[in-house]
Amino acid sequence: MNIVVTGGAGFLGSRVITELLAAADAGKLPHPLTKVISLDLAACPIQDPRVVSLTGDFADPALLRQAVDADTAGIYHLAAVLSGGSAEDFDLSHRVNVEATHRLLEAARAIGSRPTFVFTSSLAVFGGAMPEVVPGNLATQPESTYGAFKAMGELLVNEYSRKGWVDARIARLPTISVRPGRPNSAASSFASGIIREPLQGIPAVCPVPLDTRMWLSSPNTAVANLVHAYLVPAAELPAWRVLDIPGVSVTVGEMLHALEAVGGAEARALVSEVPDESIMEIVCSWPGVFDIERTLALGFAPDHSFESAVRQFHAEFIA
Repeated sequence: MNIVVTGGAGFLGSRVITELLAAADAGKLPHPLTKVISLDLAACPIQDPRVVSLTGDFADPALLRQAVDADTAGIYHLAAVLSGGSAEDFDLSHRVNVEATHRLLEAARAIGSRPTFVFTSSLAVFGGAMPEVVPGNLATQPESTYGAFKAMGELLVNEYSRKGWVDARIARLPTISVRPGRPNSAASSFASGIIREPLQGIPAVCPVPLDTRMWLSSPNTAVANLVHAYLVPAAELPAWRVLDIPGVSVTVGEMLHALEAVGGAEARALVSEVPDESIMEIVCSWPGVFDIERTLALGFAPDHSFESAVRQFHAEFIA
């Protein structure tokens, strides 16, 4: 049986593929794994004979038919136009985040075997007046194009699951920090940049107030939770398949304290505060604390602390 991963060549997708292969080797998947099919604009960098790269636009019906077939046991839908890119190009965001999601669901529906469908959503689905701690049943009220389209995706994926066409697990991920590599088009990209760059001796800019509260996860923990989402038995999940993935709640000021604890005062001194209204408008509309009692009971887990996430990044990429 096969698992399809959209965005499989990307930072998160390639890590998910690596962990899926490891889970298969350990006998943890609910089915044999013959292939992992990466569906992305570029080839997946993982060198494993079980990884097959299909390159192109995953909204292309012909490419979807090639990727999703009777041997497909599961689908990870990770590919997206992120928050900053969505704000800049509404039409592209709609085509990728809404239309292509619908086409992928239709491809899954067509094979008739109800594949497991893991869809990554975002904190950006929220906005407006929110309680201090966001409960799992809070209505979405997005204040950005990206958030609106992710909220539409949540409803669409859940409806296909309710109809019995897919077995959905909708993972509302925390903001990922610390990401290695280059900044991406997300409005929250600074949440990695203000840690990653100073640890390498490079100046960084913080565009939001230091009291801005954020809901964060390290890459390794986010990937572990995404793989766990695939493994949770359907019988343990409610009809509404949205899962608030655990994170740690910290202010941006506390993030910089963690930077100083790991990198020293010289690293902290490399971060300057330069407010950016366009980023503040998006990021400051997101909640910073969630009630995760339900997802913890399902076996999902957060990082021990944000400082532990910074130390993890430092050990893996800097030391």
